[in-house]
Amino acid sequence: MRTRIFLYLFIFTALIALYLYVSGSKQLAASGEKVQDLQLQLEKAQDSLRTTELKVFDLQYFALENNDDALTYYDHLSLKDPSRYVADKLLETNERKGDNPLIPYEGMESDFKINKIKVLNHRWIVADFSDGKYWGELFIRYELKDDLSVDFTMVEHLLYTRSN
Repeated sequence: MRTRIFLYLFIFTALIALYLYVSGSKQLAASGEKVQDLQLQLEKAQDSLRTTELKVFDLQYFALENNDDALTYYDHLSLKDPSRYVADKLLETNERKGDNPLIPYEGMESDFKINKIKVLNHRWIVADFSDGKYWGELFIRYELKDDLSVDFTMVEHLLYTRSN
């Protein structure tokens, strides 16, 4: 009788060991698949990040902040961010009553004001303007003088027509 108890105990122990082995190998395989999936997702994310970085570099190409040659024109001035300074000066032209004087159109819904500004280099700006319903773009030449005054000259303009 004692041998049968040991035999049943041995068989029971072997079944538990077999169950643990099969269960463990399945868990190991599942975790290996998860690791591979996560590695693929990481590679895709890294590729997407590289693509996004390249797009950002392309967008920043025409920007005063990234143009060392253009920034050398402002070395003698005590400006931390010449691009922001020029943009602020351009936005000050919006403070006048009525349409912005650089915009050659009369506002139809309200006054035309400059909204967005992109300082391209030490001489040129692209700006967006709107009256709330109609909008357009300006190409502006500017000159930042030694006394920190800025002269703006509208070079080209475009008003988008509304198509319904």
